[in-house]
Amino acid sequence: MSSSDQDKRPDRRTLSAAARMYAVQALFQMEAAGQSADRVTREFQDFRIDFEDRDGPTAEADEALFSRIVDDVVMWQSRIDQATDRGLVAKWPIDRIDPVLRAVFRAAGAELVTERAPAKVVITEYVRLTQAFFPDGREARFVNAVLDHMARDLRPDSLA
Repeated sequence: MSSSDQDKRPDRRTLSAAARMYAVQALFQMEAAGQSADRVTREFQDFRIDFEDRDGPTAEADEALFSRIVDDVVMWQSRIDQATDRGLVAKWPIDRIDPVLRAVFRAAGAELVTERAPAKVVITEYVRLTQAFFPDGREARFVNAVLDHMARDLRPDSLA
């Protein structure tokens, strides 16, 4: 790889942000279409992540992080959903909220459960990601509050 090619390559934070975005999209697709994690992960890796079609190139991403998030959601979904439910108002269990927000909570929850990234980073990145889906800001504030609660629940010492 030439130095000019390396200069064009996105930095680690950009690759991680793209991986998180793809993971949320994949989780949404899994739920909406009833598809397995393996099938959706393969589809994203083959046809969506760093793929070029007639509409142009798609974003490059940290594929390992993308796969890890999706796999960890499958492995820890019950625990993640329970933590999300505790962070939501009692009248609104996770199965009653917007499916995109549900995917955001599950992806972020996977990162909080596995403790691979600092809780503050997870919260910040998923709030930023939520703003891409919901630009008016209301949902981002909601996600921030729920993820803060989830982080305190899943990692009691993480935000001290």
